[in-house]
Amino acid sequence: MNYFSDEKEWQWLFRHGIDWETIIPLYYKSFPTEDGLNSKEEALQFFKELMASTGEWCGTSVQDRAAKLDDEGAGQVVDGKTIPSPALAELYQEAKDLQLYGISLPTKHGGMGVPASLHMVVLGQLSRACVASSTQLAFFTSIGEMIHRFCDDETADRLVPKIVAGELSGSMCLTEPGCGSDLGLIRTTAAPQPDGSYHINGSKIFITNGGGGIHFTLARVNGAPEGLDGISMFLLEQDLGEGKNNFNVVKNEEKMGMHGSFTTEILYENSKAHIIGKEGEGFKMMLHLMNEARIAVGMQSLGVIEASIGYAVNYANERQQFGKPISELPLMKRLLNDFTTERDAIRALMVDTISHFDIFQKLDLKQRHTGDLTKEEQNLLEEARLWTRKRTPLVKYYVCETGVTLSQRAIQVLGGYGFMHEYPVERYHRDSFGPLLYEGTSQIQALMALKDVVKYAIKDPKRFFQNVLFKHPGADLLSGSEEWSKDFKSIHYRFKKKMLGLLITSLKPEGSKVFNAKSWQSEAGVDKLMVHAETLTQALSYMETLRVLCEHSNKDKARADLFFRYKKLITPRLEGIYADWN
Repeated sequence: MNYFSDEKEWQWLFRHGIDWETIIPLYYKSFPTEDGLNSKEEALQFFKELMASTGEWCGTSVQDRAAKLDDEGAGQVVDGKTIPSPALAELYQEAKDLQLYGISLPTKHGGMGVPASLHMVVLGQLSRACVASSTQLAFFTSIGEMIHRFCDDETADRLVPKIVAGELSGSMCLTEPGCGSDLGLIRTTAAPQPDGSYHINGSKIFITNGGGGIHFTLARVNGAPEGLDGISMFLLEQDLGEGKNNFNVVKNEEKMGMHGSFTTEILYENSKAHIIGKEGEGFKMMLHLMNEARIAVGMQSLGVIEASIGYAVNYANERQQFGKPISELPLMKRLLNDFTTERDAIRALMVDTISHFDIFQKLDLKQRHTGDLTKEEQNLLEEARLWTRKRTPLVKYYVCETGVTLSQRAIQVLGGYGFMHEYPVERYHRDSFGPLLYEGTSQIQALMALKDVVKYAIKDPKRFFQNVLFKHPGADLLSGSEEWSKDFKSIHYRFKKKMLGLLITSLKPEGSKVFNAKSWQSEAGVDKLMVHAETLTQALSYMETLRVLCEHSNKDKARADLFFRYKKLITPRLEGIYADWN
């Protein structure tokens, strides 16, 4: 199967869900390009052919190898390094042959230089075939992008071509024993050396692809303050030459799922490193990679959903019980409709999100490298930054939670067969927990989303009240008179009033001082509000998804059916949330 050419949904979303009108001029200032593309339409045709090529590879070779990779595992740790298994080595070689490692990396380093949106779609395709495969391959391009974005030209010119060639990949190393979500507790140390380098000492755990060769590591410079302000980011290379390791991979963890990916423990002993940026800027820079990773993880979970529901639907259409396919039995028919509705709605949300993220990435990179943005570009960057910040915790929360739920439901569609290793849905479900847990648990994402809402309310309560009661972001896009637009406005207005009620009930600002920012800053009130962080994030996720479906219906009336099906699906969920808030 081709995950792109055989999917009408993906072809519509590719053409209409990604903001090519904005993105293409950011990547190609004029036509013809150095690569020989003569027009926007020719660029889009090239992108489409690229997605068809990767869709074919993922839907055949990667999918066919997934069970073998799961059984074989990622490989072994030998003399402090990771050695890939035969199945993983095959995957690496095929990706190299397809030149995928540099898909969104600059052409000057040997990459294709295509928009980041396409890289995200490929990650989704890979995850549909095999989550472990997508994880291992993701740490080529993402680390290359980090080097290009944050390191000096000399480092980028030396390392990025090696990544594009498949010779190096890497990892970001945050978690330590006793230090998970609270990065302020990091104890790995960095000692300055006379030559300007640093010696890193400490250990990191649960590091995905820790043997890739390059580490972006968080550590605390000796004498730096406690907490996040004392954290710096460092670049380390494992190979010192002559068979010497700069740091050692201690072990590869045995996991419940994603057996085909390396999850490692790392030991640093006077490991040579170079600081990235300035001392104390580490957490801020790592947030950039974490945000990209969280959106990418949303694409991974979308892949799990597509694989699970696709398999379950095909099985239900073929499985005969009571004289008919089980897909025709009333309850199963209702369930499958709900499953496919949520899958298709989440697809739309993710495509819209990666489009905003792509714009943010490109303009943020230009600003970092040249500091020269036009007024129009600056406005575009700020808008894309806001959307990216808003969406990141929502897609990480919603899509990953739904990936676990729907992969479980797929097992139930198969009944006893779903519990058997012979059928892939049990692997989909095991693997679904990886994206749920790494890059910040659902609870961390919920607290981030809640923090943004409270911060917005406290900053300017009067403006917050006005925006909640009278308008919403993107109102100009949804100003149509069509039925779906009217429905969205009504549902969104009800949500805003309920959310405002939750904030007032929890934070309890004095009636006469409701527009005074200080009256909202009650520690006890915030603690009470935190109890509802997950349900608030769920509601925000549903509203953002419905917003995207409304926008798509405005572009193409044929998309309205999905809007109304999703509205029917989430309405009782929202009412349950509002009841909890009361």
